[in-house]
Amino acid sequence: MVSNKYLYFMAIPFVIWVFVFSYLPLWGWTMAFQKFRVGQSFFDQKWVGFDNFRMLFQDDQFLNALRNTLAMSFMGLIAGFTVPIIFALLLHEVRLAFLKRFVQTVSYLPHFVSWVVVAGIVTKMLATDNGAINQLLMSLNIIHEPVPFMAKENLFWYVVTSADVWKETGWNAIIYLAAISGIGPELYEAARVDGASRLRQMWHITMPGIRPTIIILLIMSIGHLISIGFEKQFLLGNNLVKEKSEVLDLYALTYGLGMGRYSFGTAINIFNSVVSLILLFTANGIFKKVTKESIM
Repeated sequence: MVSNKYLYFMAIPFVIWVFVFSYLPLWGWTMAFQKFRVGQSFFDQKWVGFDNFRMLFQDDQFLNALRNTLAMSFMGLIAGFTVPIIFALLLHEVRLAFLKRFVQTVSYLPHFVSWVVVAGIVTKMLATDNGAINQLLMSLNIIHEPVPFMAKENLFWYVVTSADVWKETGWNAIIYLAAISGIGPELYEAARVDGASRLRQMWHITMPGIRPTIIILLIMSIGHLISIGFEKQFLLGNNLVKEKSEVLDLYALTYGLGMGRYSFGTAINIFNSVVSLILLFTANGIFKKVTKESIM
């Protein structure tokens, strides 16, 4: 500690930041066990025990939001986790340095675009009136009339997942490209001498080389499986697809904060946090036993 005292001093502001914004607000979880009223002191609040949680699990709208959250989370996990890996592997095989840098730069630029703008782009692309996707499908004779993508409930999950993959693939691939760059070039040279094709090199050298990174990121992704936010669903959704667009965070915003039911909204957030912790520790334990890789 003495020899690294300057590193500890540098870490102090971040420790304070985490404590203030991540741990100190946990005091507010007490609201979930109260019938919270604004303006009353903590000791004047009425304690109701687990009533808010009972109301939560008896609400059909909550169960629908939980179903939507889990469905879009699993779809996002499968597509949003595998596509960046495949993209990083393919980009690594590009031999022209200029082309590689250009593709990488273009691919991660959407990450910096807000969901407000992305939702506008997606809505315009999928519009029935001169939408690019409908125009393309009609020109290829795949469909004969425009499809109202944004008005069909059974397509909403796919629209959200596709938009998220397009927005985040380039950014998520950066860490895999960094891991690939750490693999010794002599391994590829030896494989080429033995006659291994690019596909064989990718499968037997690149993939094992980035396996620890893949596992760690997968564990963290599983831990955040139920915490997917609400921006995508809120901006891309409408009244026609409301049954498929409402997720837990949006449900908490609408039926908790929006209706002044702060205790009820807090109970929803506690449920999210507890489930996320269970998923994180479960995934970490399974991977630790199976692959000997873990984050804890």
